[in-house]
Amino acid sequence: MGLLDLFGSRELRDQNALRKLAQKVTQKYGPPENRQKVIDQLGEMGTPAALGVLCLRFTVRADVGISDDEEKETARRILVEAGERAVGPVQAFLAAQESGVAWGLRVLSELVATEQVLATVVGLLTRLGREYTRDPEKKLVLLSWLQEHPHLLVAGRAPAASLEPALLPLLEDFSDDVRIGATRVLSKLPLTEPGRDALIQLLLRDRDNARVRGDVLQALCDLGAGVKGHRPAVEALLVEPFFLDKEGRVKRRG
Repeated sequence: MGLLDLFGSRELRDQNALRKLAQKVTQKYGPPENRQKVIDQLGEMGTPAALGVLCLRFTVRADVGISDDEEKETARRILVEAGERAVGPVQAFLAAQESGVAWGLRVLSELVATEQVLATVVGLLTRLGREYTRDPEKKLVLLSWLQEHPHLLVAGRAPAASLEPALLPLLEDFSDDVRIGATRVLSKLPLTEPGRDALIQLLLRDRDNARVRGDVLQALCDLGAGVKGHRPAVEALLVEPFFLDKEGRVKRRG
């Protein structure tokens, strides 16, 4: 029997060590210096696996707010300084985790071009639109990022061209806020027939939801969209200051 049989392979030992560090770095209670020590240790290790564990610090809110912000800022700095080595771990973190996504996007934005971040966001929303999630936080963070970068949402620009198919399923999400967020992003894209029809169908489904109805009408107005084929139904749902012009396009007074 060799030493490896007695103590396990180095790879297995490293995995166990990282598992223990992950538990410590996500411990919400206890002295902050304990978490800070682990953060520094993971940064010194600097392997992709260690950087992936470091990302987990973004997923919890520590008991002391000031320490929490400082620790997350330290984790962000270490990841950014790691450069290319951190790109894969951060992308894997964004794909796997439901919380801490805003921090992950912030780090990724400092590591790669904005268009690459956009591609990541589109890919995540495409997947999330096909999955049920009880907590809408991740979808909302991704949609908010898109709203904050409207200059990327232009016609024919990849990966913006694949964004509309990712948004349309979100118009049927159970969360009002997700439906509204998807509507607002869709209003920044070039008008298409599938997009127009999806917005009208949302308006008809949520006819009794004032929040959603108002945002859909504003989106149709911003897009200069008509309601051909649905004029009587849409007209019955119009509220001030919205109206239909002679061509059946949604307009806003004032």
